Amino acid sequence: MRAYVVGGAVRDRLLGLPVQDRDHVVVGATPADMLARGFRPVGKDFPVFLHPATNEEYALARTERKTAPGYAGFAFHAAPEVTLEEDLARRDLTINAMAESEDGTLVDPYGGRRDLAARVFRHVGPAFVEDPVRILRVARFAARFAEFTVAPETRALMQAMVDNGEVDALVPERVWQELARGLMEAVPSRMFAVLRECGALARLLPELDRLWGVPQRADYHPEIDTGVHVMLVIDAAARAGGALPVRFAALLHDLGKGTTPAAEWPRHIAHEQRSVKLAEAVCARLKVPADCRDLAVLAARYHGDIHRAAELRADTVVRLIERCDALRRPQRFLQLLDACAADFNGRLGWADRPYAPAAILRQALAAVQAVPAGDIARACADAPELIRERIHAARVAAVAALKTAG
Repeated sequence: MRAYVVGGAVRDRLLGLPVQDRDHVVVGATPADMLARGFRPVGKDFPVFLHPATNEEYALARTERKTAPGYAGFAFHAAPEVTLEEDLARRDLTINAMAESEDGTLVDPYGGRRDLAARVFRHVGPAFVEDPVRILRVARFAARFAEFTVAPETRALMQAMVDNGEVDALVPERVWQELARGLMEAVPSRMFAVLRECGALARLLPELDRLWGVPQRADYHPEIDTGVHVMLVIDAAARAGGALPVRFAALLHDLGKGTTPAAEWPRHIAHEQRSVKLAEAVCARLKVPADCRDLAVLAARYHGDIHRAAELRADTVVRLIERCDALRRPQRFLQLLDACAADFNGRLGWADRPYAPAAILRQALAAVQAVPAGDIARACADAPELIRERIHAARVAAVAALKTAG
């Protein structure tokens, strides 16, 4: 039996990047052989084992055969006679289909090192079309390795997969998983560029895809195109180190502009309310986790108000804080401000402009938090119906004092 390091660990080492996880393929072994050496079995679909000392994954070399539409319709065959080259042939991209032997010898039957040097994503073979998840993976890798391009023949295969309906068989949980991982990469806009080029974005996120070609006012948006703007926004969120909920909120905040009648362009009156409904629909369809869903809805609804924080009266600022549930969820409110800052900086030439509303609303939140609500409630013990009104008035006074001092 022979063990090889495979996939991403080999790719990243050749790129000079830190290797986070190491996966292995074992050739010439049976499950009984692995158990006899102290490996612990995991998984059910095919034989994968954990090393008794390192806990790294070791999978028996295997081939696979397409049995049904979608990403789950595969039959696997693992046996001692399966070669390393056959195992590598089932992988998605050449840069992920390399292996290293225990003595450090590189095994590269499909030209992965060449494509690394050329900064190209190229599929290993015709079996690429059998798994629609590979479209999402290529797009995600584009967000991680932003200087890479997709080989024309690979892009053509991805387009054919979309045209054949393979993307429609993807389950929502897997789509969300890949989108979430791509959003957390260095240049998330590259993921959506690749999905859009092959037509997959229109099938997976039509609400987002329709933003391209929709103009905005040039005085507020020098980039003009709404789709271009949203891509600048998610990249701004990434540069700022935004958490996943922030980046997802940045992605969905302007969906309503895609439903503005063309006769009203470049204005988008009441697009916030339309954005809320569309964001809720996307989140329900993709089964988005609650923290990402809730922040996306808040950003869609309130980003316009937050941008105007300096113009708002103290009473309006307090109501904004209350409606965002910022007193109970202050960290989420701060994430909302991060998403709005990304929206502001995600405009052509605006990347380095300071975003004043964030500081204004952070100070306002601190002032509201300092109001002694418990003391006010106790003072209204004989008239409990006045508690809410008196607390709100005290909060307004605290924010008004900030404005006066400023």
